[in-house]
Amino acid sequence: MQQSEEIRKRAEAYADDTTEILSRLVKARSYGGEEGEVLGVIEGLCRGYGFDEVRYDGLGNLVCRVGEGEKAIAFDAHVDTVHVGDPSQWTRDPFSGNVEDGWLYGRGASDQKGGAASMITAGRILKEIGYTGPYAVYFTFTVFEEDCDGMCWRYLIEEEKLRPAFAVSSEPTSCRLYRGHRGRMEMKVHFKGVSSHGSAPERGENASYKAARTVLALERLNENLEPDADDFLGKGTIVVSQVHAHGPSQCAVPDLAELYLDRRLTWGETKETAVEEVMEAGAGEIDSVEIPYYSNTSWKGTTYGQELYFPTWKIPADHPLVQSGVAAYKALYGSDPVVDKWTFSTNGVSICGMHEVPLIGFGPGDEDQAHAPNERLRVSDLPVAAAFYAELPCNLPESTT
Repeated sequence: MQQSEEIRKRAEAYADDTTEILSRLVKARSYGGEEGEVLGVIEGLCRGYGFDEVRYDGLGNLVCRVGEGEKAIAFDAHVDTVHVGDPSQWTRDPFSGNVEDGWLYGRGASDQKGGAASMITAGRILKEIGYTGPYAVYFTFTVFEEDCDGMCWRYLIEEEKLRPAFAVSSEPTSCRLYRGHRGRMEMKVHFKGVSSHGSAPERGENASYKAARTVLALERLNENLEPDADDFLGKGTIVVSQVHAHGPSQCAVPDLAELYLDRRLTWGETKETAVEEVMEAGAGEIDSVEIPYYSNTSWKGTTYGQELYFPTWKIPADHPLVQSGVAAYKALYGSDPVVDKWTFSTNGVSICGMHEVPLIGFGPGDEDQAHAPNERLRVSDLPVAAAFYAELPCNLPESTT
């Protein structure tokens, strides 16, 4: 308990420093593929605080470490952000990083540079208290999450061979402890028709009408999707996000059409079952369903990609990592944390969903601020998260089996 008290006091003493770090991170614009500047800021801070290892991997993720343990726990924060969107909806400069009335404003404040700032302070605290636990503590500052969640961790695990025993996502949870979220996938649904002159549509077969009938069928499918058995993650969803039709001219029956779908997957749903449901909903109208492939070149010049399928994940409430998280929070604050789940998707789709590394979430900021205009973060969350990240390695089980 004495060490927990020391960690909490240091996190609170460094609260202004952590807020200043977040402000610097928000000011460094970092859209996907442009993360080099903000990672340079983080690199300098981690070196300045004496982290035991500070390096970049081949993709451009920044990997930092405190401790020499044979086992590893990784704390993850993606440092890329979505774009600003309509600037007229912002009442402040999206990259100001200004603090007003206990809130820090700017794109990425909650999603999720706040987690990155708290991780940096946690590493600082661990160095200052002379952490020598059995777990090496990795802090990963990752790229391209907004474009392709989890791809950065596919690279870390599959190419860099960094496979921790446990992991923590610092995506926003309002300082609650999360243990899962739905997966997702993207689909292109293709339709073929037969073109004819627009003055005689009966001579052709209109691909856009096939698409339209399928849109209505997918609306019904969304209504009929069932939640998972224990109703923890809730029901899956399907959304038609784009509709396109093509023909020889504006005066012709379109012979091609395409729908783009966003499918959220609850526990037990897979890409195979989801594609089959779409084909059945199309009732013979659909020509084919494609799962798109994402590829991009990182700020370091490395090209990498994957299929746009992101598996569902969750771990049980009685899992040792969840219980360690509860114990860490209680040691710091004298009460149990709220245990819940995310609505959106995170790098957990790869860490836990694809590679089966047990994962929990705990982060500053609120989920509803993600991608919103006038994004903001409650600065009082920052020391809470920093303390939790520093305390958790001291509460992990000695055995990971």
